[in-house]
Amino acid sequence: MTTKQAALHSGFGAKTTAREAIGSTRLEGKIAIVTGGYVGCGLETARALAGAGATVIVPARSADKARAALAGIDRVELETIELGDPASIDAFATRFLASGRPLHLLVNNAGIMAIPFAKDARGFELQLATNHLGHFQLTARLWPAILRAKQARVVALTSWGHALSSVDLEDPSFERQPYDKWKAYGRTKSANALFALALDARGERHGVRAFSVHPGSVATELTRSVPPEEMKALRATNPRYIKSPAEGAATSVWCATSPALDGMGGVYCEDVDIGEPVTADSKEPRGVRPWIIDRDLAGRLWTRTEEWTGVRFDA
Repeated sequence: MTTKQAALHSGFGAKTTAREAIGSTRLEGKIAIVTGGYVGCGLETARALAGAGATVIVPARSADKARAALAGIDRVELETIELGDPASIDAFATRFLASGRPLHLLVNNAGIMAIPFAKDARGFELQLATNHLGHFQLTARLWPAILRAKQARVVALTSWGHALSSVDLEDPSFERQPYDKWKAYGRTKSANALFALALDARGERHGVRAFSVHPGSVATELTRSVPPEEMKALRATNPRYIKSPAEGAATSVWCATSPALDGMGGVYCEDVDIGEPVTADSKEPRGVRPWIIDRDLAGRLWTRTEEWTGVRFDA
């Protein structure tokens, strides 16, 4: 069953916080993993889920930084992962699977943006490797635990940055064209949304639903590689309400927990609602461009990602 890419008129909006989005929903007995859940929107996502009673595992690159950020939040477990390192992803997933626990909520929140050109150990452009390939591999490795939960949700963090570029299935790492850090970022955000679309199609029969989320314009460490003057110029060309991290986390939390989305999935969400389609040439820093709701493209990206990573889902 395909969920229509059309607003539900949820009653929430750009200024809704994560705690407001979760409302009275209780999550006792639920297990969640939030990548990057120790800074910015990820931290607020972890805080809201734990506050509602879930046990939240936060796999982090920097254990000391994560430990300090998460101090005082109950029901949070700290783990280690490097999404640009396939061996690190496998090691984390192996440890989690060994616990025998189901995984009810997976929020693929971590990411990097507009960095200087770099590659991972496999030779893939690092934004692609971290934002898309790493989360694809992580989700695949955790799939047995996701299925064990019976009714699970996967949330993929995308961005209005998907408007900058669709995916490139033939030259993903800029080997035949000059590197453009913003085009590279846009490709990964399109890939994140297409991954959620394809995952939902595969997971629905197992009770697994997937959503992609644009958190909004949020001042976080994600912009650390972008010079301040460049960031200022970008915001001037796309003026919009700048959210706090708690507001930026609201749509992720809503997609992960809201009863309003029961039986739904495979949609791009923003401002705590399902996003509305816009034209390919729209200048608005919101809305859903046509290529990220293209099911054929989502399927082709899935196949190429399996080829690039050597990773396949068990079912």
